Amino acid sequence: MYTLEMAYAHMRSLQELADRSRAHKSPIAAARADKVSRPVRGKKR
Repeated sequence: MYTLEMAYAHMRSLQELADRSRAHKSPIAAARADKVSRPVRGKKR
């Protein structure tokens, strides 16, 4: 049986893997990835 706790544990492990791979990239590439993943909003007026 697949429980909610197992799903959360799997998601956590995937997140740790993503963080580890992101740490190995150059700061410029990491900043570019952050910019791309963030939703774009219009200027406040």
